[in-house]
Amino acid sequence: MQKLTIGTRGSVLALWQANHIKNLLESHYPQMQVELQIVKTKGDKILDVPLAKIGGKGLFTKELEMLLLDGSIDLAVHSLKDVPVDFIEGLGLAAITKREDVRDSFLSFKYENLESLPKGAKVGTTSLRRVMQINALRNDLDCQSLRGNVQTRLQRLENGEFDAIILAQAGVNRLKLEGIPHITPLEFMIPAMGQAALGIECRKDSACVQILEFLNDKNAVHETCCERAFVRALNGGCQVPIGVNAQFENGSLRVRAILGLPDGSEILRENVESEVSSLKDCEYIGVELAESFLKRGAKEILQKAQNWEF
Repeated sequence: MQKLTIGTRGSVLALWQANHIKNLLESHYPQMQVELQIVKTKGDKILDVPLAKIGGKGLFTKELEMLLLDGSIDLAVHSLKDVPVDFIEGLGLAAITKREDVRDSFLSFKYENLESLPKGAKVGTTSLRRVMQINALRNDLDCQSLRGNVQTRLQRLENGEFDAIILAQAGVNRLKLEGIPHITPLEFMIPAMGQAALGIECRKDSACVQILEFLNDKNAVHETCCERAFVRALNGGCQVPIGVNAQFENGSLRVRAILGLPDGSEILRENVESEVSSLKDCEYIGVELAESFLKRGAKEILQKAQNWEF
């Protein structure tokens, strides 16, 4: 293949991600021409409704997947945390890239960290997972839905609509955000599955599968295999209050997981560590951990969380 078309969303962060993959491809295959095709997804079009209310799975991927199936694009670059655990028939992930910083981060123009916020302070986030963990730590804060791209969110923060907002540190790093006095990683918060990795999706029968192989990062592949297996076994999506993070190092996999109600009133947590020698081992650990959560009432908690007003 001498020419590839990458499908991407149009936000500054999505374009950074797509151009990053474009540059890697052109560097690895000097004769290849790579172009971008920008697509608006449902999640980009509906900005006045919390993500969890729109429909959950595939909010930022479905339109791109339709273009993959009809051959309009060759591959799609996603933030892996936005990619549903089940794929449309014929599609799949060809590569998972090396992760950036997996942590969530606190951003504010006035306050140094979460602990220094006054009672009733407004905290903006799109994520029920983040709301749950903030409320478990400080239920005296006012967590409010904050939609839009990174620049829109930062502008609303600067305008004083929020005292602080929560973003993925990976996005902060990739966009080299400056001019914000206080950016503090939240060590206590467990990230979303796949956070800080890019997932490259294509048709399973495409030559892209082999072309993209060099983009795979062994650690990221092992870690996200476990994380996605955990969420799949819980029948969870991208917009539910579930956090899971695996760290793969020297054949050992350490996993932290959490789920609960957005107000922090009911929460399940668990940490496990195990030696692994294959992706099947990683998947098994994720499924086994999910089964432990289900035995402790995870299904009932997630059902309650589906109807949550936020």
